[in-house]
Amino acid sequence: MVDTPASDFDPAADDTEPGDDAIETRRAAVAPGQHGQRLDKLLTTLAPEFSRSHLQALVEAGHVQVQGAVRTTPAQRLKAGWTVEVALVPPAHERAFAPEAIALDVVYEDADLLVLNKPAGLVVHPAAGNWSGTLLNGLLAHHPASATLPRAGIVHRLDKDTSGLLVVGKTLQSVTALVRAIAAREVQREYQALVHGRVPSQPFRIDAPLARDPQSRVKMAVVGSGKPAQTDVSRVALAEFDEGAVSAVRCKLHTGRTHQIRVHMATRGHALLSDALYGGRPGLGLTRQALHAARLGCAHPAGGQPMLFEAAPPADLARAWQQVIEASAKTP
Repeated sequence: MVDTPASDFDPAADDTEPGDDAIETRRAAVAPGQHGQRLDKLLTTLAPEFSRSHLQALVEAGHVQVQGAVRTTPAQRLKAGWTVEVALVPPAHERAFAPEAIALDVVYEDADLLVLNKPAGLVVHPAAGNWSGTLLNGLLAHHPASATLPRAGIVHRLDKDTSGLLVVGKTLQSVTALVRAIAAREVQREYQALVHGRVPSQPFRIDAPLARDPQSRVKMAVVGSGKPAQTDVSRVALAEFDEGAVSAVRCKLHTGRTHQIRVHMATRGHALLSDALYGGRPGLGLTRQALHAARLGCAHPAGGQPMLFEAAPPADLARAWQQVIEASAKTP
């Protein structure tokens, strides 16, 4: 499962807040030939290395002063002799790959490999609307050498609101080995999920190609021309509640497409609880999609020895899962 930047996009997010204290400030007086000029146009001559749209955003965010007072209207007309000052906060994407002190739940670590238990709500990789505070930012602080690696060593992702195990390479050789192992389907990934409806008692495989939903840029869908995607599903328990049936299932990935389990289950009429994007309804106290990466197995990228990791679901999903297990005894 992977994070989809589009699904995390927040058009109201303020991408102009400074990421550090080393912000350059420039000032100039409005020349006679610039009398009557728009503020944003003057800024393009004061800071030509930045786009006009970014300079406009700096004005709107309060980083520009005219005559010593903050001005937030890019179209303001200027008078000759006025002083203009701008704090040149760089664009958010230029500040994205900076180390941040973020607490990481380390399951295993050695010189080549790092296995983390990601909490729900943490974005894995910087993208529009989430340029900071991501797992990648935390990795750069935890392991500074990861700055030399592609994506800081991240070889697969989890959706923002999916919790669980994620493996990271700490050297270029390890990253290469892990990427190849994932491509060869040699990395085992098993998830726990709670879904709506009565999932069949016999294990089954969903084999349906996935691609971006042609009707919605934030969703994935089963599309004939999409990339191959296979998910094995096994029911653990089935329970009836006032709101309807809920099945506890384990899903094994053979591929790792964006939103794979969420889409595959939804297309079978079994959307994940609280997964509003794919038709899931709130239930059992959950406020995020009921999905957790519980088991991860791989060969050590340097030594080759088999390794298997497990992580119990966090409290919210653990409580809901237990409710289904207990209620299943009363469900025919």
